[in-house]
Amino acid sequence: MIQPFTSDPLRWVSEDGQPIRELPARFTPELLRELHRQMVRAREFDKKLVTLLRQGRTTFYAQASGMEATQVGLAHSLRVGHDWVWPYYRDHTLGLAMGVSMLDIVSQCLGTNSDLCRGRQMPHHFGVADKRFVSISSSIASQVPPAAGTAMAQKYLGTDEITVCTFGDGATSEGDWHAGLNMAGASGAPCLFVCENNQWAISTHLREQTASETIHIKAKAYGMPGYYVDGNDIVAVMEVMGHVAERVRAGEGPALVECLTYRIGSHSNADADAEKHYRTREEVAEWEARDPITRVERLLEHLGAPIDPQEIRDLVAATHREVDEAVLTAEATGQPGWEIMFEDVYGDKPVHLELQEDFLRAEQGTATTGGRA
Repeated sequence: MIQPFTSDPLRWVSEDGQPIRELPARFTPELLRELHRQMVRAREFDKKLVTLLRQGRTTFYAQASGMEATQVGLAHSLRVGHDWVWPYYRDHTLGLAMGVSMLDIVSQCLGTNSDLCRGRQMPHHFGVADKRFVSISSSIASQVPPAAGTAMAQKYLGTDEITVCTFGDGATSEGDWHAGLNMAGASGAPCLFVCENNQWAISTHLREQTASETIHIKAKAYGMPGYYVDGNDIVAVMEVMGHVAERVRAGEGPALVECLTYRIGSHSNADADAEKHYRTREEVAEWEARDPITRVERLLEHLGAPIDPQEIRDLVAATHREVDEAVLTAEATGQPGWEIMFEDVYGDKPVHLELQEDFLRAEQGTATTGGRA
């Protein structure tokens, strides 16, 4: 049932909530409700972080509204904390679904002392070591070659881990993307490449950056299978990702999965009011009608287990409170001092850094560190 290089995206549930294929037994109403909860939680987190941005409490944020099924579905297809994830800068929903705390993400966005990155990354570029969620980078496709290298090391060491590397459609136009896939394909590395194809690389549509009809067919050039899935159908995402992840884990080499989805909001705060500049309101409305959260709600109605609207309102309110509490907790820890620029750079601090630190302490009128002359 799950074949590579299909002409149309693989799907299990239509936009109106009707199963197109037999629904796998594991998709009970209980599981679907939990998936729905995680998607709604991520959507509301998105809204709250945009508010923080507009309040000037952070300086960068990239929305993922509309892409929840792709990221939550992927999270449920991994061995969290065992497999390695090299994400791209729109993957906070993936992080939340993997169990990254809101406090950790909010702290990083605000750059406070509770930030695991200690204020050293630009906002919304978090990394969490115990989840093996590598720190996000804004340089497009820069995560692809090191992800391939991680997978090559896993093969060399003979582990049962896999590496997952996510990226947007725009990344597939970068040289790093081609180099990374070629490395993984040539070495047979256990790497699962996931294209979250939201169809817009900032203001450049997919049809303007490639002559290929789809992204997944590019896998042929690198000797790996390419799968095409409806990224707004969480059942399809989980079925395809689970199948492909285990194929990769079994030693059959890398694979590429393209999830066709859509970002409802702007690319980031750098292009507010996208509909006024490069997208039509009609296009956005068309994709809003394919909303992944609504699709799960309709599926539950079809299964005779509808979600009470009050339950959704309660979840929204609880998420807003959770974000507000995370913001207050993070801000209460204060901002990192200048001293951290000299920490965590070397195992043993070299002489020139000790001298520089002493100089700054003298300028600040603080105690000396006892640096060597």
